[in-house]
Amino acid sequence: QVQLVESGGGLVQPGGSLSLSCAASGSIRSITAMGWSRQAPGKEREWVAALTSAGSTNYADSVKGRFTISRDNVKNTVYLQMNSLKPEDTAVYYCYFGTGVAGVIYWGKGTLVTVSS
Repeated sequence: QVQLVESGGGLVQPGGSLSLSCAASGSIRSITAMGWSRQAPGKEREWVAALTSAGSTNYADSVKGRFTISRDNVKNTVYLQMNSLKPEDTAVYYCYFGTGVAGVIYWGKGTLVTVSS
């Protein structure tokens, strides 16, 4: 059974940094992309960043230049380095692994990031 577990969330001051991790357990076949989405209080979930199996990265305009997505294929882990954090980055961050098997996407349960002074 596949399980994704995020870690690294917490409270940080504006301008600070946090690094999120998402470790996958279980066998995941045909991974096409890994990524992160977030959901701020009272708002819809929005996509943040993605890393394809070919190594291409994409970012939402709101985080471009501040966030960096990376992975460790051996550990089956995806990371999100977040710098220059702003209060509007406050949200629950969810990782996902997309596959080429009938469009299955696995999601983590989320980790809370709060940016506040």
